[in-house]
Amino acid sequence: MKYWSRMTSRRQGPQSEGRVNRSEGMALLVAAVDQGSLSGASRVSGVSLASVSRHISALEERLGTRLLVRSTRALRLTEAGQRYYAEAKRLLADMDELESSMRIDAADPSGRLRVTAPTLYGRVHLQPLLAKFLVLHPKVTLDLHLLDRPVNLLEEGIDLAVLVGEQPSSSLVARRLGSIRWVLSASPDYLARRGTPRSLQDLAQHDGLVYSHLATEDMWTLMDKGKPTVVRVPTRMRSNTVDGVVTAAAAGAGIVYAPAWAIADHVAAGRLRPLMVASETPPRPVFALMTHQRLMAGKVRSLVEFLVEKLREKSLNEL
Repeated sequence: MKYWSRMTSRRQGPQSEGRVNRSEGMALLVAAVDQGSLSGASRVSGVSLASVSRHISALEERLGTRLLVRSTRALRLTEAGQRYYAEAKRLLADMDELESSMRIDAADPSGRLRVTAPTLYGRVHLQPLLAKFLVLHPKVTLDLHLLDRPVNLLEEGIDLAVLVGEQPSSSLVARRLGSIRWVLSASPDYLARRGTPRSLQDLAQHDGLVYSHLATEDMWTLMDKGKPTVVRVPTRMRSNTVDGVVTAAAAGAGIVYAPAWAIADHVAAGRLRPLMVASETPPRPVFALMTHQRLMAGKVRSLVEFLVEKLREKSLNEL
């Protein structure tokens, strides 16, 4: 068994000598019986002889019964001690097996992963990375759901959800993956017909192409004199996917407020022109969301670390 090696690795400094730990007391009693003496338990565990004695005495006091009969020559288990020793040895073996399986799972992830992300972000940025992850980890299988709606991780059995926007106030575990700049833009043809807006007030005279999950949403949050300001936009088109309104903007239908990466190719080709850069809000964060239970799985931890590394290398804010 490996329990005394775990105890030795955890023990740093004098404070642990005086602090009673249930698993250590259990492990030291088993070690003492297996080695035939308290000094033997001290030798294999790296714990001082006095501390071994204190841990076992504290264990007996907590249980309210004598487990060991000590003599100068040998140790003898009481009847209660025999029952405790047998169960303790089984529990410690189970702990060793569990920790070993967790280490193997972390080193060689396996099993099914259920992942969700916003449609266009997932299609453009996440799918290529997930393909590389599957190549690196051939024992992992993947269910990817690209959805432009909120998801309930517990009810829908999701291992990991990618969220663009502010971290929700909930019991979920969040790991930041990066950030995304949002930009106002319109086509040169549209600007030639309708003029170029210079202020937030000017937007009231233009056609808005709104990306929103809400049928009634017709507002953009922009910066005015250094403060976030909500602007109501005359809506010419509304879509629950980014590519719908970006395509309409490139065709000259109005002004769109969209992620920089969603318009970057259109800007490079001259189909869209960024507007009012000083009015942009700070880049929106991107999070990986998990439940505490899912985070325990090696396959989920491996995917999160992979995404953190790869998305850190990739700028989503340049035009």
